[in-house]
Amino acid sequence: MERGVIRERRSRITLRSIQATGTPMDDSTLAAYDAAAAAFAEDWHEQPPPEDLHALIRRFFQPGLTADIGCGSGREVAWLDANGFPAIGYDASEGLLEQARARYPGLRFEAAALPELAGIADAGFDNVLCETVIMHLGRDAIAPSVRRLMGILKPGGVLYVSWRVTDGADIRDKHGRLYAAFDKSLVLEQLAAATLLLDEAVVSASSGKKVHRIVARKP
Repeated sequence: MERGVIRERRSRITLRSIQATGTPMDDSTLAAYDAAAAAFAEDWHEQPPPEDLHALIRRFFQPGLTADIGCGSGREVAWLDANGFPAIGYDASEGLLEQARARYPGLRFEAAALPELAGIADAGFDNVLCETVIMHLGRDAIAPSVRRLMGILKPGGVLYVSWRVTDGADIRDKHGRLYAAFDKSLVLEQLAAATLLLDEAVVSASSGKKVHRIVARKP
Protein backbone atom coordinates (compact mmCIF):
# COMPACT_ATOMS: atom_id res chain seq x y z
CA MET A 1 0.00 0.00 0.00
CA GLU A 2 2.75 2.46 0.95
CA ARG A 3 4.64 1.78 -2.28
CA GLY A 4 1.46 2.26 -4.27
CA VAL A 5 0.83 5.62 -2.61
CA ILE A 6 4.38 6.74 -3.41
CA ARG A 7 4.01 5.70 -7.05
CA GLU A 8 0.68 7.52 -7.31
CA ARG A 9 2.17 10.66 -5.75
CA ARG A 10 5.11 10.56 -8.16
CA SER A 11 2.72 10.17 -11.11
CA ARG A 12 0.73 13.23 -10.02
CA ILE A 13 3.91 15.29 -9.58
CA THR A 14 5.24 14.18 -12.95
CA LEU A 15 1.98 15.13 -14.67
CA ARG A 16 2.05 18.59 -13.07
CA SER A 17 5.65 19.09 -14.22
CA ILE A 18 4.87 17.99 -17.77
CA GLN A 19 1.85 20.31 -17.88
CA ALA A 20 3.96 23.19 -16.57
CA THR A 21 6.76 22.71 -19.08
CA GLY A 22 4.84 21.38 -22.06
CA THR A 23 7.43 18.65 -22.57
CA PRO A 24 7.16 14.88 -21.93
CA MET A 25 10.54 14.37 -20.27
CA ASP A 26 11.68 10.99 -18.97
CA ASP A 27 9.01 10.20 -16.41
CA SER A 28 11.12 8.27 -13.90
CA THR A 29 13.89 10.87 -13.81
CA LEU A 30 11.50 13.76 -13.34
CA ALA A 31 9.49 11.86 -10.71
CA ALA A 32 12.68 11.07 -8.80
CA TYR A 33 13.70 14.71 -8.64
CA ASP A 34 10.21 15.87 -7.70
CA ALA A 35 9.63 13.27 -5.01
CA ALA A 36 13.00 13.77 -3.28
CA ALA A 37 13.72 17.40 -4.17
CA ALA A 38 14.61 18.43 -0.62
CA ALA A 39 17.07 15.55 -0.20
CA PHE A 40 18.73 16.21 -3.55
CA ALA A 41 19.01 19.92 -2.76
CA GLU A 42 20.57 19.26 0.65
CA ASP A 43 23.10 16.88 -0.87
CA TRP A 44 24.11 19.31 -3.64
CA HIS A 45 24.45 22.25 -1.28
CA GLU A 46 26.59 20.23 1.13
CA GLN A 47 29.08 19.41 -1.64
CA PRO A 48 32.19 21.61 -2.01
CA PRO A 49 31.79 24.43 -4.56
CA PRO A 50 32.66 23.24 -8.10
CA GLU A 51 35.78 25.38 -8.48
CA ASP A 52 36.67 23.77 -11.82
CA LEU A 53 33.29 24.75 -13.30
CA HIS A 54 33.58 28.26 -11.90
CA ALA A 55 37.05 28.61 -13.44
CA LEU A 56 35.68 27.66 -16.86
CA ILE A 57 32.81 30.12 -16.53
CA ARG A 58 35.23 32.92 -15.66
CA ARG A 59 37.44 31.91 -18.57
CA PHE A 60 34.82 31.62 -21.31
CA PHE A 61 31.58 33.41 -20.36
CA GLN A 62 31.08 37.06 -21.14
CA PRO A 63 29.40 39.55 -18.83
CA GLY A 64 25.69 39.55 -19.45
CA LEU A 65 22.43 37.68 -18.96
CA THR A 66 22.93 33.96 -18.39
CA ALA A 67 20.49 31.04 -18.49
CA ASP A 68 21.10 28.03 -16.26
CA ILE A 69 19.17 25.23 -17.96
CA GLY A 70 18.53 22.46 -15.48
CA CYS A 71 19.31 24.71 -12.53
CA GLY A 72 18.17 22.24 -9.88
CA SER A 73 18.03 23.89 -6.46
CA GLY A 74 19.69 27.08 -7.70
CA ARG A 75 23.24 26.92 -6.33
CA GLU A 76 24.93 27.88 -9.61
CA VAL A 77 22.33 30.56 -10.38
CA ALA A 78 23.27 32.21 -7.09
CA TRP A 79 26.99 31.94 -7.87
CA LEU A 80 26.52 33.33 -11.38
CA ASP A 81 24.46 36.25 -10.14
CA ALA A 82 27.06 37.10 -7.49
CA ASN A 83 29.97 36.94 -9.92
CA GLY A 84 29.00 39.24 -12.75
CA PHE A 85 26.64 37.00 -14.71
CA PRO A 86 23.04 37.97 -13.89
CA ALA A 87 21.15 34.71 -14.25
CA ILE A 88 17.76 33.06 -14.62
CA GLY A 89 17.36 29.43 -13.58
CA TYR A 90 15.15 27.02 -15.52
CA ASP A 91 14.21 23.47 -14.59
CA ALA A 92 11.62 20.85 -15.50
CA SER A 93 11.17 19.75 -11.88
CA GLU A 94 8.65 21.76 -9.90
CA GLY A 95 10.01 20.21 -6.73
CA LEU A 96 13.53 21.46 -7.40
CA LEU A 97 12.21 24.88 -8.42
CA GLU A 98 10.43 25.11 -5.07
CA GLN A 99 13.74 24.40 -3.33
CA ALA A 100 15.53 27.03 -5.43
CA ARG A 101 12.93 29.71 -4.75
CA ALA A 102 12.98 28.99 -1.03
CA ARG A 103 16.78 29.18 -0.84
CA TYR A 104 17.16 32.22 -3.10
CA PRO A 105 13.96 34.29 -2.95
CA GLY A 106 15.63 37.26 -4.62
CA LEU A 107 16.53 35.33 -7.77
CA ARG A 108 14.42 34.26 -10.73
CA PHE A 109 13.49 30.63 -11.39
CA GLU A 110 11.06 29.39 -14.03
CA ALA A 111 9.74 26.10 -15.38
CA ALA A 112 11.09 25.00 -18.76
CA ALA A 113 12.22 21.67 -20.15
CA LEU A 114 14.43 20.46 -22.94
CA PRO A 115 14.23 20.09 -25.84
CA GLU A 116 11.52 22.72 -26.38
CA LEU A 117 12.35 25.19 -23.58
CA ALA A 118 8.85 26.54 -24.07
CA GLY A 119 8.44 30.16 -23.07
CA ILE A 120 12.10 31.09 -23.56
CA ALA A 121 12.66 33.53 -26.41
CA ASP A 122 15.26 33.01 -29.12
CA ALA A 123 18.55 34.92 -28.95
CA GLY A 124 17.96 36.31 -25.47
CA PHE A 125 21.07 35.27 -23.51
CA ASP A 126 24.77 36.12 -23.56
CA ASN A 127 25.62 32.76 -21.96
CA VAL A 128 23.90 29.43 -21.45
CA LEU A 129 24.97 26.93 -18.78
CA CYS A 130 23.68 23.35 -19.02
CA GLU A 131 25.64 21.34 -16.46
CA THR A 132 25.11 17.53 -16.40
CA VAL A 133 21.55 17.62 -17.68
CA ILE A 134 21.29 16.19 -21.19
CA MET A 135 22.22 12.63 -20.15
CA HIS A 136 18.80 12.52 -18.40
CA LEU A 137 17.07 12.86 -21.79
CA GLY A 138 16.22 10.11 -24.20
CA ARG A 139 18.82 9.81 -26.94
CA ASP A 140 16.46 11.17 -29.62
CA ALA A 141 16.00 14.38 -27.60
CA ILE A 142 19.70 15.21 -27.24
CA ALA A 143 20.39 16.70 -30.69
CA PRO A 144 17.28 18.95 -30.72
CA SER A 145 18.10 20.01 -27.16
CA VAL A 146 21.60 21.16 -28.13
CA ARG A 147 20.17 23.05 -31.13
CA ARG A 148 17.68 24.76 -28.84
CA LEU A 149 20.38 25.69 -26.31
CA MET A 150 22.23 27.43 -29.14
CA GLY A 151 18.99 29.01 -30.31
CA ILE A 152 18.41 30.93 -27.09
CA LEU A 153 21.89 32.47 -27.29
CA LYS A 154 22.54 35.87 -28.81
CA PRO A 155 24.98 35.97 -31.75
CA GLY A 156 28.44 35.65 -30.23
CA GLY A 157 27.03 34.09 -27.06
CA VAL A 158 28.69 31.19 -25.26
CA LEU A 159 27.28 27.75 -24.47
CA TYR A 160 28.66 25.43 -21.79
CA VAL A 161 27.13 21.94 -21.94
CA SER A 162 28.25 18.87 -20.03
CA TRP A 163 27.01 15.37 -19.33
CA ARG A 164 27.96 12.32 -17.32
CA VAL A 165 29.43 9.75 -19.69
CA THR A 166 27.76 6.34 -19.80
CA ASP A 167 29.45 3.66 -21.89
CA GLY A 168 27.54 0.85 -23.55
CA ALA A 169 23.81 0.90 -22.83
CA ASP A 170 21.58 3.37 -21.02
CA ILE A 171 21.38 2.85 -17.26
CA ARG A 172 19.24 4.00 -14.36
CA ASP A 173 20.51 4.70 -10.87
CA LYS A 174 18.89 3.63 -7.60
CA HIS A 175 16.54 6.61 -7.77
CA GLY A 176 15.34 5.68 -11.25
CA ARG A 177 17.15 8.52 -13.03
CA LEU A 178 18.08 7.86 -16.66
CA TYR A 179 21.71 8.12 -17.76
CA ALA A 180 21.69 7.88 -21.54
CA ALA A 181 24.63 6.39 -23.40
CA PHE A 182 25.65 8.40 -26.47
CA ASP A 183 28.74 9.52 -28.37
CA LYS A 184 29.90 13.13 -28.16
CA SER A 185 29.48 13.41 -31.93
CA LEU A 186 25.73 13.66 -31.30
CA VAL A 187 26.41 16.97 -29.56
CA LEU A 188 29.25 18.21 -31.78
CA GLU A 189 27.21 17.75 -34.96
CA GLN A 190 24.78 20.39 -33.67
CA LEU A 191 27.66 22.80 -33.07
CA ALA A 192 29.23 22.56 -36.52
CA ALA A 193 28.64 26.26 -37.24
CA ALA A 194 29.92 27.36 -33.83
CA THR A 195 33.48 28.04 -32.67
CA LEU A 196 34.55 25.23 -30.38
CA LEU A 197 36.38 26.64 -27.35
CA LEU A 198 36.67 23.51 -25.19
CA ASP A 199 36.14 19.78 -25.71
CA GLU A 200 37.32 17.62 -22.81
CA ALA A 201 36.53 14.62 -20.66
CA VAL A 202 37.31 14.84 -16.94
CA VAL A 203 36.53 13.00 -13.72
CA SER A 204 34.09 14.96 -11.56
CA ALA A 205 35.50 15.88 -8.16
CA SER A 206 32.05 15.59 -6.56
CA SER A 207 30.75 12.35 -8.10
CA GLY A 208 33.93 10.59 -9.18
CA LYS A 209 32.24 9.92 -12.54
CA LYS A 210 33.51 10.73 -16.02
CA VAL A 211 32.03 13.96 -17.35
CA HIS A 212 32.34 15.45 -20.84
CA ARG A 213 32.43 19.23 -21.21
CA ILE A 214 31.99 21.34 -24.31
CA VAL A 215 32.13 25.13 -24.63
CA ALA A 216 31.15 26.77 -27.92
CA ARG A 217 30.61 30.30 -29.20
CA LYS A 218 27.63 30.98 -31.44
CA PRO A 219 28.44 32.69 -34.77
